[in-house]
Order: sequence, then C-alpha cells, then structure tokens
Amino acid sequence: MEDKNKFELTYKAPSEKERKIIESIKGQYEVNSAVPKSAYERIVKLDKKIKNTATIVALAFGIVGALIFGTGLAMVLEWGLIYWGILVATLGVPFIALAKPMHSILIKSGKKKHGATIIKLSEEFLEEGKK
Repeated sequence: MEDKNKFELTYKAPSEKERKIIESIKGQYEVNSAVPKSAYERIVKLDKKIKNTATIVALAFGIVGALIFGTGLAMVLEWGLIYWGILVATLGVPFIALAKPMHSILIKSGKKKHGATIIKLSEEFLEEGKK
C-alpha cells in the first residue's frame, strides 16, 4: 500500500543558456530597457546605430538601382524597347555605383556626429576598469 502522507518535490534549475535567454527576453519587457544602463551598453548601442543606419541606407540605394537597371534590361530583352530600355538601365547604374561610397560617407558622418560621445563613454568605461 502507498503512503498517502508522502510528499515529493522535484526541482530543476535552468541551465546557463536558458538563463541568458530568459534574461534577454525579460530585458525586452522592462519599462526602462530602452535606456542603456552602463557606459559599455551605450557605446555598443551607438556603434550599432552608426553602422546599421549606413548599411540599411546603402543597401536600399543599391537595391533601387539594381531594380531600375533590371527594368531597363527587361525593356530591351523582353519588350523590344531598345532605346527606352538603354535609357532606363543607364539611370540605374549611378545608384548601384554610389551605394558603396554612400555607405562610407554615412559611416564618416555618424562617427563625426557620435564620435565625441563614444570617446567620452569609452574613457569613462576604461577608467572604471582600472579602479
């Protein structure tokens, strides 16, 4: 016969990987999670902002150029509109050619805009590490 007064408790602690995932998700729902808490987090956030903005804008510029160029090719090869197709394809080439320089310009502009803040935060962070 089984003992009816018997009590069992099973406990399983989350693994380190599970804990990190849960903390990451929890951080997304905290009220002040949009505001970085440490100098390190602010530095990383600003750096990502500079690089991601430049990448997204340059990619969009290049994709638009490729689509315009492709439309011109389709006009020539499929629709038989040779002169209009050449014109449209030629209009797409500058967009494609300027995508990489635009990325570099936006990176430089972002560094100029946020560089002083990143340097200041970096110095604060590095000073904290020496203490």
